[in-house]
Amino acid sequence: MAVKKLKPITPGTRFRVAPAFDEITKSKPEKSLLKTLKKSGGRNNSGKMTVRNIGGGHKRKARNVDFKRDKFGVPATVKSIEYDPSRSARVALLYYADGEKRYIIAPEGLQVGQTVNSGKGVAPEVGNTLYLSDIPLGTIVHNIELKPGKGAAMARSAGSYAQLLAREGKYATLKLPSGEMRMVLTTCMATIGAVGNSDHMNVRLGKAGRNRWLGRRPRVRGVAMNPVDHPMGGGEGRASGGHPRSRNGIYAKGFKTRPKKKYSDKLIISKRKK
Repeated sequence: MAVKKLKPITPGTRFRVAPAFDEITKSKPEKSLLKTLKKSGGRNNSGKMTVRNIGGGHKRKARNVDFKRDKFGVPATVKSIEYDPSRSARVALLYYADGEKRYIIAPEGLQVGQTVNSGKGVAPEVGNTLYLSDIPLGTIVHNIELKPGKGAAMARSAGSYAQLLAREGKYATLKLPSGEMRMVLTTCMATIGAVGNSDHMNVRLGKAGRNRWLGRRPRVRGVAMNPVDHPMGGGEGRASGGHPRSRNGIYAKGFKTRPKKKYSDKLIISKRKK
């Protein structure tokens, strides 16, 4: 995918860097794989606002994406590459040989008309899903399971991937997008290749209104508030606000929020880059 720099004919297009949508082959989604996406506006079931700065946004339909890839041995043809408003990656529509249709996350290099498969004994080619025990070492993978059969949990956003480094016993060692190295059971599945739409990180919205279309409301800085509203508020003139912290007083720079005895600590070989 590429991005395009727009002509500065309005203030909103002056700094706009827009996605080019070159890889999109179909504009209307598959109706049978859609479901209604209800907006919360940041409110919980009793109507109380529990998350601030959420609200509005364009109406969307959720695409039912297959993260399990559990149709083993049934080949599928890629019918189209489509836009999904709920995620940074593109989705690919698969037509299986038995007539079923499913969406998957579209990896880099996946073409319309290509055949993909999943399960034991499948070739380690882009778009195919295999067990970590069957993938050659050094391979780039995405959509990685953390628990066998639960579905992909890691490396799902645009441009992300992990690398399979080693296998020992029942565990495989993966280097994750964050730089963390961790062990995952070899009975978990992963898809070959990196997630597509890697230029998503270069997109610039250009104006505040485009943020509103995405359902994000304006966020007020803590230093601009009064002392009663935020720990960094108040002071004579433009005070710096002191040590950066959240609205409820938790330090924002360097304070570790990860639980000290998390279950996955024993599986992490080296922590993510600071």
